[in-house]
Amino acid sequence: MSELQIALLAIGFGVIVAIYIFGWWQQRRYRLKFGTTFKASHADALYQEEDAGPATQVQQPPLEGAMGAEPAATNLLDESCALLDQRSDFIIELHLGEASPASVLDGFWHRKFDFGKPVQACGLTLGTKRWERAIAEGQTLYSRFRIALQLVDRGGAISAAKLADFRDLVLGIAKRIKADTAVPDIHETFQHAVELDTFCAEADQMVGVNLVPPGDKLIPATKIVQAAARQNMTLEADGAFHLLNDQGQTLFSLINKNSVPFQHHTLETFSTSGITLLLDVPRVENPPEQFDYMMRVAHDLVDELRVNIVDDHHVEISANGLANIRTRIAGVEEKMCAHGIVPGSAQARRLFS
Repeated sequence: MSELQIALLAIGFGVIVAIYIFGWWQQRRYRLKFGTTFKASHADALYQEEDAGPATQVQQPPLEGAMGAEPAATNLLDESCALLDQRSDFIIELHLGEASPASVLDGFWHRKFDFGKPVQACGLTLGTKRWERAIAEGQTLYSRFRIALQLVDRGGAISAAKLADFRDLVLGIAKRIKADTAVPDIHETFQHAVELDTFCAEADQMVGVNLVPPGDKLIPATKIVQAAARQNMTLEADGAFHLLNDQGQTLFSLINKNSVPFQHHTLETFSTSGITLLLDVPRVENPPEQFDYMMRVAHDLVDELRVNIVDDHHVEISANGLANIRTRIAGVEEKMCAHGIVPGSAQARRLFS
């Protein structure tokens, strides 16, 4: 082997060593910066009960906010934080050794949409000693955080695997910032989620009455617009007319019976074989009273649009039939209140979304 070949081999070996050292140094710097926030794998809660990290755990304290005591809690907590409840959320509490801003939760913010259910972080302020929703860019100092994952919405219950993934993420952050944690049992939480989802499925009632013209007649959309306007109903982005309360929340809505949305640019030329008034029972306050209101509007529309009130089989609904529907609505309200979820409350709108 010539001296030139030996020199080239030595140079090549030196370059390889330099690249390896540089890569090791970059990886070490990355690990020091991000700690254990990002894990390569997560435990499956269906097969493992152990905690996902060595962060010290303390006893889970009772939450001030509860599903049955929302108004009182709102005076103590930021409204969104007041809704957090162990029966409806998987809440991990972090006790900080040193007061810190929400940016200390780096690693949580960009993953908050990964779990298929709403997630939020609430912090206990160092100065005013009140819980408020924490914002990643905020400068407020907090002594504790509650990181919460909602258990149920209209998409169903959270899965045990998602709960485990969420736990691993938060405990990884807690370990990095040296925070003590209070972590509910995943299996118990999952069971709560299943039970709450079963109850919500039973209470999730949408009541509709159809307004259909006789024979094969059609209702021009222009007349529907005028009639809806007289009832203070407005066409919203979902293609339905909504009657809103003072807080901008829907009391009931009016849709095209054929499921084709109403659109501003087609109203002049569009006609339909019928319309439907809808009451989303869990999401309105005093649902029996709102049903009465909806039926008064229905009878006004009957007179104005020359339509009949019928069921899904185009059979006219009698007064007794309407009374039976109202009784069922009142039954749903009673069951929800007994379960600590008041229809139309912020908690109900949260769970039935």
